[in-house]
Amino acid sequence: MYGMVNMAIEQMVVGKFGEDTWKKIKDKAGVSDVTFITMQSYDDKITYALVRAASEILNIEGAELLEKFGEYWILHTANAGYGDMLKMGGDNLPDFLKNLDMLHFKVGAIMPQLVPPSFEVKDVTAKSLTLLYRSKRDGFVPMVIGLVKGLGLRFNTPCSVTYIKFEEEEFAHCFKVNW
Repeated sequence: MYGMVNMAIEQMVVGKFGEDTWKKIKDKAGVSDVTFITMQSYDDKITYALVRAASEILNIEGAELLEKFGEYWILHTANAGYGDMLKMGGDNLPDFLKNLDMLHFKVGAIMPQLVPPSFEVKDVTAKSLTLLYRSKRDGFVPMVIGLVKGLGLRFNTPCSVTYIKFEEEEFAHCFKVNW
């Protein structure tokens, strides 16, 4: 995971709970001596440890924390430094979701160690779609829900995101997105 993800977790926690709480989370996660650098790649274990520690210290279920982080990522972090890049993805929720793989491909050009998830959009109607999510990383389904909700807010298209199932044949998690 790139440092920008861990830095965004830090920004979210510090913004809502303060520096002292973030220090406790880093201590509990065993990374108190690490300073995250945006474009440096870190072992995924660090991110998992930070989420576990934050969940425990903040007394928030891990899934809820990841969902909140997904929304935070879109509304705060991505807008702060990657707004122009996000514009390439489209100007509405369905188009942006359809273009996520292309966007990750472009980001990969500047982040050579990026291991992005893959997204596929199916069954698009005027008010809904089915989103398939594939990733080599376990445990980030709640974050995807938050990301999609954040994108809905970004495009003035508030939406609901419902986890449907895991498609074993396609190795994909399926979501129903309604707006």
